[in-house]
Parts: sequence; structure tokens; C-alpha cells
Amino acid sequence: MIIESRFNGPPGSGNGGWSAGVFAEAAGPGPVEVTLRRPPPLETPLTLADGEVHDPQGLLVAQVRPTEDPRAVVPPVQLPAARAASAAYPGLVEHPFPGCYVCGPDRPDGLRIFPGRLPDGRTAAPFRVPPAVTTPTVWAALDCPGGWAVIAPGRPYVLGRIAAVVATLPEPGDECVVTGVMVGGEGRKALVHTSLYAPDGTLLAWARATWIAVPDDAG
Repeated sequence: MIIESRFNGPPGSGNGGWSAGVFAEAAGPGPVEVTLRRPPPLETPLTLADGEVHDPQGLLVAQVRPTEDPRAVVPPVQLPAARAASAAYPGLVEHPFPGCYVCGPDRPDGLRIFPGRLPDGRTAAPFRVPPAVTTPTVWAALDCPGGWAVIAPGRPYVLGRIAAVVATLPEPGDECVVTGVMVGGEGRKALVHTSLYAPDGTLLAWARATWIAVPDDAG
């Protein structure tokens, strides 16, 4: 397994959702939960054995464990409401990782999922499905909309753990809707749910995730 450099999240590391999707796909069928133990390295051969992902030096990158279907479904949002929310995406003004493949405004070649807040606190965004859509594409799409339910100015979060189910891959070229919501948290941890809907409202995929606030002295 290799996380190509264009699938980055924070500078120098893989997008959490994309990376977790790659690891989950390698693990085979059945719902799994991926826990990231360190930022996934880019352009580096990674191996999965006995539920653990290691880099060439033997460092633990992630753990992959079977799990029950998270069934973490966020209620659907109509496309016009998702477009309106996305127009007010706070990451257009201040973004901790503007080069993120999924939600970075500096990535014209990325997924360009810009989740904005709805009045009830959920996030929503349109998602134009790329021509080459894969399972990691969907895991990536389910990632950042959850994070933006908790990210605040000057307080970045990163993905720590995610479990997802992809019932059906979206159709290339479709304008889908992805939604997110914070459902709990304690200390630096925030628990979020996300869901992906087809243009006709069909539920395609869903995930639960834990996001971790970056310490103030992380830089």
C-alpha cells in the first residue's frame, strides 16, 4: 500500500479518511474500524499484517479492527440547502490545512468538499463525484465533513479513528450531498457521524469517527 502524495491531509501526511479507506480496503470485506497511530506517511510502502499497518522501519501507522456496522446516519439535506451551507464554508476564510485533498480550498485537483454549518449545527456540502471513484474516495468524503462540525478558529482537529460502511459507490459525475454532525465528546476528543447521499436521496455510505484536537503547542 502507498498513500500517493496528492492524497494528503495536513502537510506531509495522508488525508486521514483516504488513508483509512486504503487500509480498510486492504483488510477485505466486512465493517472495520481504523485507528491512526501516527500521521500516514506519503509515498512510502506500507504493510498490513494481523490488523496492523507498519512503515518500512516497523513503526505502527494504524490499527484495523473488525467492528459492527456503525449505522451512524445523519439525516439528509436537500442539495440547495447543502449548496447554501457550503457557500459559507469557514475554511474559505481560515483553514488549518488549506492543501487538504478533501476540503482544502488550495486544491483545485482535490475533492473540494466544503462543509458549511446548518442552523441545527450539522454540516452539509455538495460532492461532485470524480471520474475514478473508489472505496477510499468515499472514506475520504466521509472524513472532513465530520471534522468541520467541531473545528473552530484557531483550534484545529485531526482524524483519530473512523469506521465506515460503503453500501454503494456513488456514480461518477453525480452531485451528491455529504452531511456531518457532532454527537459527543470529552476533553480533546469529539465523536462525529457523517453520511453520503445520492442525488435522489439514497443513502450510499455512513461513518462514525473520533477527531482529536491538536495541542496548542503542536507547532
